[in-house]
Amino acid sequence: MAKAAKLVVELNEGSVDRLGMLLAQIADLTKEADAIKDAIKLSGLSHEGSFFKATLTKDGDKKIFDKEFFIEKHGVDVYDAYTKNIQVSTVKVTSR
Repeated sequence: MAKAAKLVVELNEGSVDRLGMLLAQIADLTKEADAIKDAIKLSGLSHEGSFFKATLTKDGDKKIFDKEFFIEKHGVDVYDAYTKNIQVSTVKVTSR
C-alpha cells in the first residue's frame, strides 16, 4: 500500500486561526461520533448504513495498571525506579 503524501503547511498570519477553527470542528464532530457510538453500544447490536457498517464487539476484560495502588503497596521510590521522563511538546490553542 502506497503511503499518502504528508501535508506540508507554510505558516502565515491566518494559520493559528485556521488551527483553532479546525480543532473546534474536530471537537464538535468527536462529540457527535461518541454519542452515536454510545447509542450503538446501548443497542447491543451491530448496525448497517448505506455506506458503512458499525460492528459491535464485546472485547472482554481489559487489564490496566493501577498506579495509585502500586505506589500505596510498594512506595513512590519503587514506582519512580521503573519510570522515565520524556520530552513533550504541546500546542495549546485558545480563543482570544
